[in-house]
Amino acid sequence: MRVVYLRGKLGKLLLALLAFVAFTAVHWLSEQAIRTVSTVLTTRLVPIYRVETPRQQMSISFDAMWGVDHTDELLRILKENDVRTTFFLGGYWVEKYPEYVRKIVEAGHEIGNHTYSHPHLNSLSPAAIRQELERNHSNIKAITGTDSFLFRPPFGEYSNKVIEVAKELGYYTIQWSIDSLDWKDVSAGFIVDRILSKAGPGEIVLMHNNGKHTAEAVARFLPELKRMGLEVVPISKLIYRDNYYIEGHSGTQRPVKLPGTRQEPPVGKEGNRR
Repeated sequence: MRVVYLRGKLGKLLLALLAFVAFTAVHWLSEQAIRTVSTVLTTRLVPIYRVETPRQQMSISFDAMWGVDHTDELLRILKENDVRTTFFLGGYWVEKYPEYVRKIVEAGHEIGNHTYSHPHLNSLSPAAIRQELERNHSNIKAITGTDSFLFRPPFGEYSNKVIEVAKELGYYTIQWSIDSLDWKDVSAGFIVDRILSKAGPGEIVLMHNNGKHTAEAVARFLPELKRMGLEVVPISKLIYRDNYYIEGHSGTQRPVKLPGTRQEPPVGKEGNRR
């Protein structure tokens, strides 16, 4: 191995040049890393978790993928409280219980798409995601005669790929800001306390039609929400359907306030996503 010693002015000059090259390279790489992270953050799509609204309104939603044991009681309680909500139906459930799809619609509730087979969508190709949504969409329309435009991804899993396919099919992707945890078979009291402690304008609650204590909890917290001055509305009545953006870190859907206009949900037919 041959060692070269740099001495004198030439050596100092070469060392300074090497140091400059090294500094420039590190600086350039750092800038590229920052640009890459910024690009990822600015192009990351998120669903609607909650809505910024001037109205004293929030939404209760029910996912249906298994069973109907408690559904009649749930529908009765909603009717007694004069409340309309959103049910996200899975394809297997729709095929097995078409009469309940009709009951839900006849009671004035709206239907959202929860995919056909409840898969982990992030592991599927765009074509497979599209098939999941289109198959269930067709089944729901065949029974109800209406086109669904609200979509909730199974397990709450999503990615740009999932949201983009849903948008191409005319769907707004909806998450939730309050998980009732009724799917864990927690007590009705636990569910009530959890929802009331977090309730407020623009919140979206996740529940399930066949939760063991869901109907009992709904019967208890709906009157309390009313006393708090909160109106429960279907998700389509809560969200903005045009001139909006979704805040990346919170998933809050906010209106783009246009000069000289008064923005109120819902407006238009298509949303602008960022």
